[in-house]
Amino acid sequence: MLYELTIPQSQKMLTNLLGILDKAAQFADSKKITMEVLLQSRLAPDQFPLMRQLQIACDTVKLGASRLTGKDAPVHEDKEVTLQEIKVRIESVQNYLKTFKPEDYKGAEERKISQPRWEGKWITGSEYVHQHILPNLYFHVTTAYSILRHNGVDIGKKDYLGPMPYKN
Repeated sequence: MLYELTIPQSQKMLTNLLGILDKAAQFADSKKITMEVLLQSRLAPDQFPLMRQLQIACDTVKLGASRLTGKDAPVHEDKEVTLQEIKVRIESVQNYLKTFKPEDYKGAEERKISQPRWEGKWITGSEYVHQHILPNLYFHVTTAYSILRHNGVDIGKKDYLGPMPYKN
């Protein structure tokens, strides 16, 4: 169950981010501004800029999958500056997520999950997915979307949600 909640949805949201970033690049080009201006934009002075929002979205899903399964996650040093560099990171995380299978998540619901900043406290894998991974992923993707929308990039809800699995 946790595989189905995390891997396909994480893949979809990262794919949607790539599409949104492509539209942002087109916007920057049409307005004759550098993409780096957008990548350093933020909604509030005390908020992370777009680049950091993208990095955290990637970290949330790769570290989430790693902690739930015990598989080592790829290391990224948060040194991305350009659009191409962050797209490479997003694609790297997508490729990592492709290595997972439902059986990798056996026992993940009850696995004790902790992080250094939780100071020795832990939650179950199921709680971790519902209380941290998914809300954190959506928060950072939404914030990235909002930063770009606030700056005039022509994106909408369909870009955020991506393709839907409609049935006839």
